[in-house]
Amino acid sequence: MATRDTKPESRRSFLKLASVAAGLSLVPARTVRGTTANSRVELGIIGCGNRGTWLGGLFEENAPAKVVALHDYFRDRVEAAGQALAVGPARRHVGLDGYHDLLAGALDAVAVISPPYFHPEQSLAAVEAGKHVYLAKPVAVDVPGCQDIIRAGEAAGNRLSAWVDFQTRNNEFFRGAARRVHEGMIGAPVSGQFSYHCGRLGIKTPPGSEVARLRNWYFDIALSGDIIVEQNIHVLDVANWFLQGHPVKATGTGGRKARVDVGDCWDHFLVQYTYPDEVRIDFSSGQFVHGYGDLCMRLFGTEGTVDAHYGGDVSIRAKSTGWKGGKTNRIYHDGAVNNIKDFCAAILKSNPINNTREAAESTLTSILGRMSAYTGRTVTREAMLASTERLDPKLNLPADGPDQRMA
Repeated sequence: MATRDTKPESRRSFLKLASVAAGLSLVPARTVRGTTANSRVELGIIGCGNRGTWLGGLFEENAPAKVVALHDYFRDRVEAAGQALAVGPARRHVGLDGYHDLLAGALDAVAVISPPYFHPEQSLAAVEAGKHVYLAKPVAVDVPGCQDIIRAGEAAGNRLSAWVDFQTRNNEFFRGAARRVHEGMIGAPVSGQFSYHCGRLGIKTPPGSEVARLRNWYFDIALSGDIIVEQNIHVLDVANWFLQGHPVKATGTGGRKARVDVGDCWDHFLVQYTYPDEVRIDFSSGQFVHGYGDLCMRLFGTEGTVDAHYGGDVSIRAKSTGWKGGKTNRIYHDGAVNNIKDFCAAILKSNPINNTREAAESTLTSILGRMSAYTGRTVTREAMLASTERLDPKLNLPADGPDQRMA
C-alpha cells in the first residue's frame, strides 16, 4: 500500500484558501472576462500526457481557444505537446513546481490534467492567480483534498469558472435518462447494478524507480487514488446523479490478484452502497478483464428500469411507458467537446459555471468505497468525512528527473 501522511494539513494550508477569496477582488478584468478582445480563450495546460495534449487539440478545434502555455514534470512530454500545439519554448515549463511559472504568464484559463494527487494544489494555485479552471476528474485522492476543491470552488465564486469534465453529464441521452428518472418514470428507486469492467492499462516505462512511479502514476494509490477513484468515478457519479444524493454508508471488498507487476493499486473492487431510503447499489469493477468491457449504470425502480452504458445504449423500460433513448458511442470525444464549448462560452460571456461541489461529492463517494474495501468494514459517510488522512506518495525524484525519458 502507499505510504500515507496523516497530518491534517501536510500538503496545503487552509490559510492559503482565505487569501484566495480575499485576492479575487484584485484580479485584473482581462483575466476574469476572457481576452482583451473578448474573442478567444488563451489556455494553459498542466499535464501534457496523452489526454492533456488531446484535450488541447479539442479546445483549439471546437472552441474559440488557443493553447499558449504548457507544463509537465517531464520535458519530453512538454516538448511533444509544444510541437503538436505550436507553443514556443519560452512557455514550456517543467518540474514539479513549473506550473507556477505557467500561471504567472498571460493566459485566461488552465486545464489541469495532471495526476489526481496534484489536482487540489494546482487548482487552488490557478484560482489564486485569477485563472478559470477546467479540471479532470477525480478532483482529489483523499477527503481533505476534496474539501480543498470545494473551498476553492467557493472562492472562485461568481467571477471564475471552475468546471470538472464529466462526459456523461453533458451527453443528451444520459441527461434525458436522468431527467425522466427524476420525473418518476421508473417510480421510486429500489436498487441498482453499477459496474466498470475493462482491460488493464499499459505500463509507460519499466517500474523500479521514483521517476517510473510518476510515469506510471495510474498504478500508484497515492498518485491516482486507486482505480475506484481514478476510473470508477465515471459510473459512481451517475449513481449520485440518478439518485440526486450520495450514499450514507458502504460495505466493500476487493484486492490485487490479476495485475501485480506494477504499482500498488488494486485490480478489482466489490462494494455495496446504501443511499437514503435504503436504496442499495451493487458496484463492481475490474481493470484486468479480457474479452469483455462495459461501463454499466442500471437502476431498478418500482415502475421501471433505466439501463445506461457509457459508450453504448441508454434507455428506460417501464410498466406504462418507456423511453428509447439512444447510443452514446462517441461519448468520450463528444462529451469532452460539449464541456469545452460550455467552458469557453462561459468565460467569453462572463457567465461563470461551477460544478466543483458535485464533482467533489462523486469523488467522496469513490473514496468511501475505497475506505470500506481497504478496511473490510462498513464505513459511514460521517466517518469518512471525519478523516484527515492525506495520501502522500513521498516522491524522492532525482535532480535530472524531468529530463529522464521513457525506457
